[in-house]
Amino acid sequence: MTTEAAQTPVHYGPGMDARSTRVAERLKTPMLIAAALTLPTVAITESEPGGLLQDVAVALNWITWTAFLFEFVVMLSVVPDRRTWLRHHPLDFVIVFFTPPVLPAGLQSLRVLRLLRLLRLLRLAQLSREVFSLEGVRYAALLALLSVVGGAALFDAFEQRQDLDFWDDIYWAVTTMTTLGSNIAPSTTGGEIVSVFVLLIGIGFVALLTGSFAQRFLAPEIAEIEEELEEEKLSAEALALRELKSVQEQLQALELAIERMASRT
Repeated sequence: MTTEAAQTPVHYGPGMDARSTRVAERLKTPMLIAAALTLPTVAITESEPGGLLQDVAVALNWITWTAFLFEFVVMLSVVPDRRTWLRHHPLDFVIVFFTPPVLPAGLQSLRVLRLLRLLRLLRLAQLSREVFSLEGVRYAALLALLSVVGGAALFDAFEQRQDLDFWDDIYWAVTTMTTLGSNIAPSTTGGEIVSVFVLLIGIGFVALLTGSFAQRFLAPEIAEIEEELEEEKLSAEALALRELKSVQEQLQALELAIERMASRT
């Protein structure tokens, strides 16, 4: 049984071997954490709280980007075929070279691309296809529109002292959702809470649009994930069948031995 299991073919990603695959698996958990930390980092930064929270956001931005840079350098140093690996991991290249913290403020929204790494790390290929489909974008756009109107209404209710008209509230909601910012700021706790929710929905919508446009760009990588999953499934099924067959043969041999002993007695 052990020999048969050892003969099971091991699938390595394009441009990778056993060593680089082990390294990638070891880096998977810290990179999953780094990708997940992108959302609170962007949310805190765009809300501009100032003080300690702002310093924490800046530190997290540098830490997460440095983690991606470290992974990128390490993988390039261990993979046997760098060109093939880069061709099948374009998102890694984009994150390292297009989302550094030194980018101008207008380009900082590109950091949401780091969230797309969650798709590969969690192997959510099928989910990504459904979410980034045209229908998924339509539902997200409807949610964004409702958030703009609803958020504007709630903001006006909490910020009555600012004497804002309807279009001022809509302008505030749109600029907050798109992280552009405006000269209208919340002055009450309720207004700040509404701002946080509108900002989070806006970040999610921008990430969805970015992912939708990048889907074709990432299609080879997503196809690779699906292929790996299918091969792993087939390998596991084949191994299970071989083990069951081995157990069956052992039981038959045991049954035959018992019959022989019974016939002798």
